[in-house]
Amino acid sequence: MKLTALLLLSIFTASAAVRVKEIAAVEGVRDNQLLGYGIVVGLNGTGDKRQTFFSAQMLANLLDRMGVQVSPTAMLVRNTAAVMLTANLPPFAQPGTRIDVQVAAIGDSTNLQGGLLILTPLKSSGGEVFAVAQGSVVTGGFVAGRGGGNSTTLNHPTAGRIPNGAIVERAPPSLTPEGKLRLQLRQADFTTAARLAAVINTKFAGDVARCESAGVVAVKVPQTYAQRSVEFVAEIEALTLEADRPARIIINERTGTIAAGREIRIRPVAILHGALSVEVQTTYDVSQPAPLSDGKTTVTPQVSVGVKEEPAKSIQLKQGATVDDLVKALTAIGSTARDIIAILQSLRAAGALDAEIEVI
Repeated sequence: MKLTALLLLSIFTASAAVRVKEIAAVEGVRDNQLLGYGIVVGLNGTGDKRQTFFSAQMLANLLDRMGVQVSPTAMLVRNTAAVMLTANLPPFAQPGTRIDVQVAAIGDSTNLQGGLLILTPLKSSGGEVFAVAQGSVVTGGFVAGRGGGNSTTLNHPTAGRIPNGAIVERAPPSLTPEGKLRLQLRQADFTTAARLAAVINTKFAGDVARCESAGVVAVKVPQTYAQRSVEFVAEIEALTLEADRPARIIINERTGTIAAGREIRIRPVAILHGALSVEVQTTYDVSQPAPLSDGKTTVTPQVSVGVKEEPAKSIQLKQGATVDDLVKALTAIGSTARDIIAILQSLRAAGALDAEIEVI
C-alpha cells in the first residue's frame, strides 16, 4: 500500500465554553425508528419478476381488500416492486406532522424510478402503527439503456426516499419532567459531569443536581418551575461550561489522514527513522553459439541485487513541542504519511506521547 498524500487536521483542544445543549440531552427525548413493508407501482417494466413471489402475494392481498380476487400464481406483473420502508419519528411529533421516508427494494427489481408507493403503515418495534406513508419515490439515480452491456447506471436506483411522505397518526411516547430529570452526556467523562452539576447548582442556587455516573447527571426540578418544566429545561440547555476531552490522535492509514489536537505535547526523545530499500532484479540473456558449430542456443538468467539506504534526516524541536510542530517539521523534510504514522506510534510506545492513538 502506498500513501502519497497527508492531511493534518489541527483541532484546538484549549478549553472553550460550550452550551449544555451541545454536550448533553434529556433522557427519553430521542427519535423512534419505524419500519414498514409496502409495494411500489407504476414502474416501467423494472419491477419484481416471477421469482419474487411475495410481491405478487402482497398485490393479491391489496386487490382482495378492494373486492378483486386474483390468484398470486396467475399474476405476471412487472410494474410493481416489494419495498421496505424506514423512518425516524422525532420526539414530540404530533398527529398530522409529516416526516421523510426511505424506500429500498427487497426483491429483484432493477429500478424504482417513477414509482408510486401505495398507502403503507409504519410500525415501531412493538408493532404499533405511528405513521402511514404514501407518495412518489425519488431515487436520485437512473438506469439508461437496454441491457446487454449497452446501459449505464447512476447511483442506486433501487433505493430512494419520499420527502414528507409519511403522516404521523399517533404521537410518540415522550418524557415530561415531573420532579426530576436526568441529563445524559453524549460523551461520558467524569470531569465534564462534575462541571455540569456544579454549573446547574450555581445557576439555581441550591443542591439540585448531582452526578450519578460519568455519563448521567440527575437534576431535581425546583418548586418554582414545578408547572414550567419546558422553561426549566430551556434554562439548563442555555448554560455554558468547559467540556473536558482526553487527548487523542486519530489515524486513518488507508487515506493518510491524521487528526490530532494542536496542544498535545511531546516529551524529550530522540527519533531516528531511516529508509532502506532492497531491489532484486532478474534479467535473461540469450547465449547464441557461433555459426556451423554444435552449440545450442540457451537462455541464462542474470540476477542483480541493489541496496539503497537514504541518510536519516534530523529535525530540531524546541522544548514543549507539540504534535502539530512535529508533523509540520516532518512534512517539511519530505516525510510521507506512512513515516509520520510510524513515528507517532513509536512515540506512544516509548512513553513520550501522552495521548490516545486510535486507528480507523
